Formats: sequence, structure tokens, C-alpha cells
Amino acid sequence: MDHIMIIDTVWVLLAAFLVFLMQVGFAMVEIGFTRAKNSLNILMKNVVDCCTGAIVYFVVGFAIMFGDSIGGFIGSSGFFLSGAENFDFGVPTLAFWVFQAVFAATAATIVSGAVAERMKFSAYILSTILMTALIYPIVGHWVWGGGFLEELGFMDFAGSTVVHSVGAFAAMVGAYMVGPRTGKYNGKGEVNAIPGHNIPLGGFGVFILWFGWFGFNGGSTIAASDPDLIASIIVITLLGAAGGAVGSIIFTWIRYGKPDPSLILNGILAGLVGITAGADVFDPLGSLVVGFFAGIVMILAVELFDKVIRIDDPVGAISVHGAAGAFGTICVGLFAVGDGLFYGGGVSLVIAQIIGVAAVFAWTVTTAGIGYFIISKIVGGIRVTPEEEKEGLDIGEHGIRAYNIIVGNKAS
Repeated sequence: MDHIMIIDTVWVLLAAFLVFLMQVGFAMVEIGFTRAKNSLNILMKNVVDCCTGAIVYFVVGFAIMFGDSIGGFIGSSGFFLSGAENFDFGVPTLAFWVFQAVFAATAATIVSGAVAERMKFSAYILSTILMTALIYPIVGHWVWGGGFLEELGFMDFAGSTVVHSVGAFAAMVGAYMVGPRTGKYNGKGEVNAIPGHNIPLGGFGVFILWFGWFGFNGGSTIAASDPDLIASIIVITLLGAAGGAVGSIIFTWIRYGKPDPSLILNGILAGLVGITAGADVFDPLGSLVVGFFAGIVMILAVELFDKVIRIDDPVGAISVHGAAGAFGTICVGLFAVGDGLFYGGGVSLVIAQIIGVAAVFAWTVTTAGIGYFIISKIVGGIRVTPEEEKEGLDIGEHGIRAYNIIVGNKAS
């Protein structure tokens, strides 16, 4: 192994470790933005994403995503990493697999927040298997594994659509099928806010996610040999998140009279999701613009899902990862230096981006819908009982509370 490959391998593994750390951020955001009585259940779902997701991706997901292509639709070799030495990714296949495995877990964990506080743990485990074995790897093959969208010219550098929108589109279906939390909507059609129990915890999680995102985007180079590109990607990642925060601050201040902390925190994530597709082709100004408007698109999407479509998403995952992800992916066709419409290119890239987002949406929604229907039949419905929901999934699903606070002589 030459020195360049050694450096590239270390870079990819370091980035993988940062992406793995993002699971901590997701857990903190989801726990903080929901009620205390469901905290451990959410934590356990993130554990499932890491552990079950890694095993399933090892057995089947990686092969479907990067194996020999069948018609540009699905990979067909490399199950259990067999023949891994024959793959050529520029770094050892095992190192590449680790980086991709934590990406797969990220796509799966987006579902967790949207179905929080009412989905059975057993149903969620099967959901993670479905995501990491089939739904996510096939989309990944289309875009990164030599599939038809890659041949079309569709661009998604680090996964605004491949990772984030796939997770969000599946989450949308899951949240719709499991139904809203009890008390979210009343008989008059009004929306009742169900506040999270620890927004500062969610804020800490956002900063961990932002930190991990430097590895998420930076490591997607799969090489450390182009320092100018890596530096540019890190700058784009920083500015995109900052733009999302500023956009959400200004928009919530004008629209609601006060800057809303939960929406601003999600605005940071929306900015990150938005610039991920074009992190290698945006310039700093372009990333600021895309991030800024991604933060606003996210807020409008929250209102749309909450008040019009009436899909209950406790943490805003569908809006952050789905709406902002689709928006940012299409923006590659506008802001890509050299090829984007605003940078001297034509409309061909814009069209390719729209086709790609539409294809991924159709595939994910269809397969998730069928998958959740089958899961429901297997586990006898995907929703917990009303009694379990009222008491909290920590007790109902796991038999333990997250917070045992001593009041007098009793723990509550």
C-alpha cells in the first residue's frame, strides 16, 4: 500500500467515525424534541439503527448498492463482502464499507424522529432492516453505484437525496400510516402543540450533527489527495449551516414575531442537508444562498405537513431531510460552478436533478408503503396501544423510565 492510499484510508475512516458520532446527535435531537416518557425508546431506536443496520448492510445492502449492476437498477455481487478484494474504490474495500455503513444507518435513523412516541419497537426494527437492505441501497446504486441516474448525469455528492430525502420520504409514509399522536389534532381540526421536554438537549445534538457533517461531506471525497477540494467542502458545510440558521431566524422573527429556537436549530440542519448534494461544486456564496433558503423551505414544509397534510412529525424530520434535501439537490442544477444555470450552464442539469428527485420519491414512497403494510401484518399493527402511548413507550416497550426522580420516598 503506497503512502497516498494510506493517507486516503485514514481520512475515510476518520470521516466514518465522525458520521458514526452523528447518531449521538440524532438521538439527542429526537429525545429533546419529544416528551420525557419516550426518551429511552428513542435511544434504543438509534441503537437499532447502528447495530442492526450495520449487520444488514454487511449481509446484503452493500452488495445491492455497489455490486455488479443489473440494468442500472440493482447491484448483484459482494454479499457478506465476498470478493471484496476485487472492488476498486481507491481505498481498501473494508474502509469504504465502514464509511458507507454509517451512511446507511443515517438514512435509517431519520425515520425514528418522524414516528416517535407511537410506533412499536418491533415494527421499527423491521423498518430499519427494510431501509438498510433494500430501499436505501437501491437508490444508492442508482446514483453512486453505476446506476441509471448516474448515467443520466444526476449529481448528489454526499446524499441530500440519496441519504436524507430517502430517509425522510420513508419517514413520511411511516408517520402517515402510524397516525398522529393522541391529542395532536382535535375534533375542530385545530393543531395542538406537543412540546418537547428538553430543547437545550436537542440544541446540543444539533451541534454534534454539525460537527459530524464535516466528516459526512468531507469524507465523501474518498481521498485526501486534493486538499483544495476538501478545504472547499468544509467551508461550504460551515456556511451552508450558518445560512440555514440565519434564514430561519429572519423568517420566524417576521412570521411569528419571535425567533423560534426549535425551528432555528432545525434551520441549521436544513442548511446542512441542502448543501450536501452540491458540496463539491458550490462556491461559498452559492452555499450561503442555498443554505439560507433551505432554512426557509423547511419552515414552510413544517407548516404544510402540520396544518394541511396533517402528518404528525414530532421533530420535523420530513421537512428538514425531505423538503430541504430535495430543494438542495435541485439547486445543484442552478448553483453548480460551471454547470449550473446561474453559472453559465444550461437547463440540462436542472432537468436531471428534478428527474432524479422524482424517481427517488416514487421508489421510496412506494416501497416504504408496501413495506410498512407487510410489517404491520407481521407484528399485528405498527402502533402501540393507547394505554402504552399514554404511559410512555419507555415503560410500555422497555419496562423502565429514563428519569427516576425522587419525590418524597417515591421515584417518579
